[in-house]
Amino acid sequence: QVQLVESGGGLVQAGGSLRLSCAASGRTFTTYRMGWFRQAPGKEREFVARINWRGSSTYYADSVKGRFTISRDNAKNTVSLQMNSLKPEDTAVYYCNADLPGTDYNNWGQGTQVTVSS
Repeated sequence: QVQLVESGGGLVQAGGSLRLSCAASGRTFTTYRMGWFRQAPGKEREFVARINWRGSSTYYADSVKGRFTISRDNAKNTVSLQMNSLKPEDTAVYYCNADLPGTDYNNWGQGTQVTVSS
């Protein structure tokens, strides 16, 4: 089991940048595929970005492609989401996620609020 704690959310103007971080506890961080999801008010949680255990493969939602970058530091047990050119529609609670492909394992952080003003 890995515990996930997000940080780095806040209020930013449209066009600005934020960097979210997710700290994972446990000694098996490299076992997990890591991802970021978000949930806006009144909407379902949606996929944002994902990175494999080695950090060699990334995947993004079309809505953030070219603006967001996911990365991980396995030595520090962290995964980050660099968000540039933010838009008001990026406003949401952002959640860090850990899963194990091919299993039912799926774990979430508590979320961090990102608000983009126009």
